[in-house]
Amino acid sequence: MDHAIVVEKLNVWIREDHVLKDIVLKVPQGYITAIMGPSGSGKSTLLRSMNRLVELIPGAKVKGKVKVFGKDIYTEDPYKVRKDITMVSQNPNPFPHMSIYDNVAIGPRIHKLVKNREKLDELVKWSLEKAMLWDEVKDRLSDPPTVLSGGQQQRLCLARALALKPKILMLDEPTANIDPVNSKKIEDAIKALVRDEGITVIFVTHTPAQAVRVSDFIAFIYNGKIVEYGLSRELALNPGHELTEKFLRGEIG
Repeated sequence: MDHAIVVEKLNVWIREDHVLKDIVLKVPQGYITAIMGPSGSGKSTLLRSMNRLVELIPGAKVKGKVKVFGKDIYTEDPYKVRKDITMVSQNPNPFPHMSIYDNVAIGPRIHKLVKNREKLDELVKWSLEKAMLWDEVKDRLSDPPTVLSGGQQQRLCLARALALKPKILMLDEPTANIDPVNSKKIEDAIKALVRDEGITVIFVTHTPAQAVRVSDFIAFIYNGKIVEYGLSRELALNPGHELTEKFLRGEIG
């Protein structure tokens, strides 16, 4: 099995807080991996360490290696890293001063991914379709994103990330603050992206049921350490560690 990301002895400090401790993780290429764990366990920091967004946190210090398709990203241009590994945050954050169309088009324009307006239109449409939003916004692309519901805005952020044609898509609890209907659409979109486009997806979740429902693999993290990692259903049905079992039962969180 090929691996999109290989993490080797990763340690991260935020000021004096040792957030991640000797993380070792291999993320399979072309699959969905969930990072699951209780609040404060280091899930989001781990995600941000795998695309160098952690460096934007004041007081952050990183030690160890993160290899993406064989290259250590901490020796690469961080802007290229973040283009190839795009991120969708927990809270919907479209650019309010831009139209729905321009929210999706801004990345391709900055990175000169298309040669003309026709190709840009095609890319915007593709991105919105993959985010399962096109049919809902195709007649109001010039409107601001504030006309959309919170769940629609989150799917717009997904489309914005996809417009960069990333090799890896990361999502930090993408359905935590939206309604069940939009949550289902995001989950379905994630699975379709892997199935149809071969994108590698890594997402953070606080919910064991979602991790099992959506992902192929689960990494359970607790107190900054990977406690257990394996196939989602096997880990859920037969956890190999007491902490994993307690988390699945809702005893810690």
